Parts: sequence; C-alpha cells; structure tokens
Amino acid sequence: MKNFFACALLASASCSAFADVPQTVEQTWASFDPHAEPLETELIRESVTDNIVLRQVRYVVGTFGGKKTRVAAFFAFPEGARNLPGIVQLHGGGQRAMPEEARFWASHGYAAMTVNWGELVIGEKDDINTDWAGIPAGFLDPKHYNDVTPGAGTLHSVPHPWNSSWLLYSAAARRAITFLERQPETDGSRIGITGHSMGGRLTVLTAIDPRVKAASPSVGGSGYLYSDITGVPGSSRMMRADLPLYNATLDCKNYWPLIQCPLMFLGATNDFNSPMEFVVRGFRSLPQPNGAMSFTPHMNHRFTADNYAARIRWFDTHLKGTFAFPKPATATLSLKSADGIPVFTVHPDLSGPHPMRSVEVFYGYERDPRVRFWRSAEVTRNGDLFTAPCPVMELKEPLFVFANVTYDTGTAIRMPAGFRDTALLTITSDCRQAFPQQLAEAGVKPTGERQRLIEDFARGWRDWSLVGADNKEHWNYQTFKVNDPAFFGPRGASLALEIETTAPDNTLAVVLETDGWRSYTGRKTRRYVAMVPLSGTGHHSITLPIEKFVTAEGETLENYDLVTSLTLTPGQKEAPEKVPLVWQGAIPTFQNIRWEGGEFAPRPRPYLKQGASEIDADAAFRQQFDNAVDESVKREGQDRQ
Repeated sequence: MKNFFACALLASASCSAFADVPQTVEQTWASFDPHAEPLETELIRESVTDNIVLRQVRYVVGTFGGKKTRVAAFFAFPEGARNLPGIVQLHGGGQRAMPEEARFWASHGYAAMTVNWGELVIGEKDDINTDWAGIPAGFLDPKHYNDVTPGAGTLHSVPHPWNSSWLLYSAAARRAITFLERQPETDGSRIGITGHSMGGRLTVLTAIDPRVKAASPSVGGSGYLYSDITGVPGSSRMMRADLPLYNATLDCKNYWPLIQCPLMFLGATNDFNSPMEFVVRGFRSLPQPNGAMSFTPHMNHRFTADNYAARIRWFDTHLKGTFAFPKPATATLSLKSADGIPVFTVHPDLSGPHPMRSVEVFYGYERDPRVRFWRSAEVTRNGDLFTAPCPVMELKEPLFVFANVTYDTGTAIRMPAGFRDTALLTITSDCRQAFPQQLAEAGVKPTGERQRLIEDFARGWRDWSLVGADNKEHWNYQTFKVNDPAFFGPRGASLALEIETTAPDNTLAVVLETDGWRSYTGRKTRRYVAMVPLSGTGHHSITLPIEKFVTAEGETLENYDLVTSLTLTPGQKEAPEKVPLVWQGAIPTFQNIRWEGGEFAPRPRPYLKQGASEIDADAAFRQQFDNAVDESVKREGQDRQ
C-alpha cells in the first residue's frame, strides 16, 4: 500500500489507473507524510504592528501527479515570543486568508497561521500566491472539485479520493502544522486548528492528525450531508457518482470517530451547511468524552459573542492551561408526566470557578433544522437541577430540545472584529429528541393553540436572529416563528405591526420567505416582499393584506402555509433599484406583530412533495427509533462485560 500511495501522490499520472483505490479514511491518508518534502518557505514580507509580528509566507504543500503545489499564508506572533502554543486557522468558502485573523490569535498569546487554501489574492496584487499547479482546487480556474470521479486535471483517471480538492486543502493544513513545528516562536507539542464553514470541514478532516492537540470547527464538518434529514425524504445533497467511495473516504462522519484531541464545535441552530442533528450525530461518535458544543439559537452561519468566546476559551484551556472550561451540561427528556407534557431536565456544571449566569431551554418540532423555530421554555430551578416543560402541539411530529448554559468568567476578553468584547461564555447541553412513536407510546398529550400574536417584544428580540443590529443602514431582523405550528398565518389574514421612526422618508421592507431550503419538495424558495413607505416621523400602524406580498417577478402570495421566515429590514436593502435612500434616523422600534382577520385552518405537511406519502416520510422515524433501541441494548451489553 505504501508503494501505491508514493506512486499515486508523488509520481506521474500514469499511476492513476491503479486498481488499489483507498476505501477508508485511514487508507486514504496512510502514506501522506507531512514531513516528507522540504517546505521551501518563501518570505514575501514582514511587518510589526502593536508588538505583533506579521509575516506573509509561502510553503510547499507537496508534489502531486508530478506537480509541486504551494500555499500562501500569514504567520503572526507577539514580538520576541518563544515556544508559544500554535493555531492553524482555515478560512471559509469564497474567502481568503486574512492578516487580521493571524493578528487576533497572536494578540491572545498564540503563534498563528492563516492558510490561503482558496487561492484568492492576499497581500498585494503581484505577490506570489497559492499555486495548485493546474490541479482542480481553490476558487480560480480550475475551481474547487468536490467529487471523487475523474475530471479535467484530476490526479487520477479512475474514481479516487485524491481527485477531490478537499484532501489537497487538508494536506495544506497539515503542512501548516509542520511549518509551526519548525518555528522558534511555536511549541510544536501544543498546536490547535480552527476553521469556519468550508474551513470547519477542513478542521474536521485535519483534526485526525495526531499533532493536533485541540480543534474547533464552526458551521462546517458535520458530515452526513449526503444522507436525508430524518423524516424528510429527498433532502440529502446530490452527488454525481461514486457516492459510496466519497462517503467512505471524504465524508466527515467517518473522521469524527478518529479524532482523539479535544474538539469544540461552534454552531448555529439554523445553519444550512451543518444541520444541527448531523452535528450532534458526529459529536456523539467522538471516541473520547472530551468534546463540547456551543450553538447560537435562531442563527444561520453566524454566532453571538458569548458562543464565539467558547472557542477562545477552549484553546486557552487545552493549549495554554490558563482557563477552566466548564463541562457540558447533562440533560434528560422525560416523556411520561402527570399532565402529558414532556419535561427537559438540565444538570449544569457548577463545580468550576465561573458563576453560572443562566440556563435557557429551547425546543421545537420542525423536521428540517434549517427552518426550525426554537421556542424558549420556562425554566425552573430546584437545587442544582433545572427543569422546563416542552409541550407538543401534535403527535405526528418529533420533538427536539437542548439547553444553553451561560457562565460569567469575570473578565471580558478581546473578540474578533464584528463581536463585542465579553466575559460571558455559553456551552450547549446534551441535545435530545423524541420521535412521534415515542411521544404516542409515552402518553404525551397534544397541547397548545393557534396564536394571532406573533411578537409583543415582552422578551425583546429573544426569538429573532439579528444581523447588523447596531447598523442604522443595514439592520436585518429575522424569525422562523411564522413556521411554528402555533404561529403560522390564518387563511386570508393580514399581517399587522406597529413601528416607531425618528426621521421621515423611510421605507420598510417586510419579507415572507416560503420554502426556505426546501428544494427537496420540488418547490423553489420565494421571497414575497411588502414595501411600506413611512413618510412621517413617530408612530406608524401598518396593516398588510396578503396580496401586498409580491415577488420580484410579480407573483402574489396565496396563503401562509409554506412560509418559513419573516424578516424586517430597510427597503433599500431589499430593493435598492426602487428605494435609493438608505434608512434615515435611528434604528426603528417595533411592537405587536400579529395576524388580523382570516380563519385558522390546518396546514399541509410543508416538507413533503405534492402527492408524497406521509407514511413513507414517517418510516424513517420508526427506523431511527429501532436503531436507537438496538444501539442502547448493545451498549448495555458492553457495559456489563
């Protein structure tokens, strides 16, 4: 096998038809030696700002198919430092290595490397840069290649894991570790890796390297993306061909069980790129009980400062030993109760030096986590235990529950650009779910009624995702509440709200999006927008009949059955060609968003194709329930041995 990999990766393309193709993750990486070739490091430039040294460098990744590949990067460290813990940072899709990222980690006492695997220009336009030597990789031509099937420029003429760009990028990250090992500023025995989105996936692919001592992927790397979301037929991503080989060698679900280092996943509950249930499945397959998760509720691909702080504190704990990271809370979901309402019980870690600030419990029913509304439960404390009722509205849908436990560390830490400095730290508990079969067998009683009041803001923006919340021109407030079975709109109703403005001549855009992320239904996502002129200043009462919601193509919304989200934003952000003026005055305040008129009516299951069988959709829950029972029995047997 070793001779094969040496041939396949370091020699000519004539080896690409060799029949012995790797079939596992271990075989795929067996003969990639990150120390084998000289780095041939090139220093492009060096600067010092605020006692942080920044070097723009380039190094050799390796020779593949006879072609030598090189990657550019930024390397930063405190001036005069030696033997610091190291951080490798991996950017996301369509992005590039940023010097600010390297400086940020250096300001926290790390020797940091940000890898420009995407090949976009960094530094100055004419600087030498990442060069994939014509192999499909990066974001220039030829671009990123996800598949294992052969194509123009791939390393092999048969299906092979090393045809995919993912392995080249991970190889670049592994070589960045090699670079750090050889710097006097870095202690090579204390290196961590972190990445966002595509970089999050690369973090999971690279974290199996035994030199990685701590890892923190974010919104990428869940695995299972080519599997259906349970109970949602057809929701998996499509792969052109050779899916079994791809899954076996490249899907992150087969990397999680091989990761030995402590891993903290930074997530968003409604993320499109790492659906929450898939992250939980991967997390539970870690071979060591040394992981943690931190999920920001209601967000897609973004986080709040208290969640992001968990990443910083994770590395401070496992690479520096300067912080005591709390243990994730344990939690149980009890379905049997006197009133038929499930109860979630949380046992947070109260043994550490950081006082606990809050325990928040979130629960929801939507099968697709990308558009799920997470209700906030009422939490009661009894000693060291926290309990919350999680009522269900119907027994045909599953129940999902988790808790976020927030601690006050006592000292605000410096955060990256876009976040306020914070002393808070939020960690997500065990995540639990109950299948429809379990709910029925436990005697759970459907409770709850349809609601006309969507939001009275008694709890502020608790149920919303706020983007640009402090930006007077670009604020964007979104909620999935209108996709909840209690809050979706009555037939023929109008949407009403109150708004307070401080300047005239504004336009509010109210957006209802239907079928978000539901292409598996055969329907397209559509944005229905109602533009609301606000000529005066002060209080405005707005009533929007359903026919006011229109797509850019002129299509009018017929009903609210398939609406997944409600967004409030300045008009010029939604239609700059129609609203040339940016928002004037302060960010407005809102009150009493509600449905007026219309009649409550049942809603068809929004995750099904027209004419699809409900029985087929629900069969996946029964299968997963049976699998869970079998797995529980297996573990009990192992425990008795």
